Amino acid sequence: MDSQAAVATQDVHEHPSFLRHHFETVEQQREAASFGMWLFLLTEIMFFGGLFCAYLIFRNWYYPAFVAGSHQMNLTLGTVNTAVLITSGFCMALAVWAAEVRKEKLLVWFLILTTIFGVAFVVVKYFEWSAEWKESHVPGLRFSIQDFVHPEKPNETPLAPDMAEKTQVYFFLYFVMTGMHALHMLIGIGLLSWLIWRARRGDFSTGYVMPIENFGLYWHFVDIVWLFLFPLLYLINLHYLR
Repeated sequence: MDSQAAVATQDVHEHPSFLRHHFETVEQQREAASFGMWLFLLTEIMFFGGLFCAYLIFRNWYYPAFVAGSHQMNLTLGTVNTAVLITSGFCMALAVWAAEVRKEKLLVWFLILTTIFGVAFVVVKYFEWSAEWKESHVPGLRFSIQDFVHPEKPNETPLAPDMAEKTQVYFFLYFVMTGMHALHMLIGIGLLSWLIWRARRGDFSTGYVMPIENFGLYWHFVDIVWLFLFPLLYLINLHYLR
């Protein structure tokens, strides 16, 4: 009995509860998970890269229409959301640090703060989309070219009707790109809720930080995508005085 107990104790020591049966060591599991996450992020880069490529091509073809569409963006809300998302990313970085140094309470709080700022970003985006709907800037559903053919602002140059129609291309890409980004945010918020539950349960108190690290990569990727979307959609035509 003593020898059997010793073997069982040794097995528990060598194979912790979070080590899957098909991995020999914790390090092997960690490397495999990290490789899988980077592979996933590579597919995400190709996906958003295609959207960015489409944006740049159409912007080159219909530059006046894209300038007019860009000037309809709410720069204040876009800037606020950028600050919110950067703060959320900073909190996520602190959460990874807290997991690595085994500060369980700090980990929970930093994950909660990350979630709060993530939710705030989506809420601000919702109000921005609502404003676009009210202003009839939703292509295919609710769109009016009159704001571009007969602009109300005195410093805006009217567009010809055929070019004004092309502003729908800008807004289509705007809603697709920001919509896909918001979808990634919502998925991330759901995963954050799961991580908070696990952190409060004590799953990461033993130095097991792989899920936190990999989610941190995902969240920072979402941050980086927005840091490209913000200047492309809001800032790139500010210098163009019409």
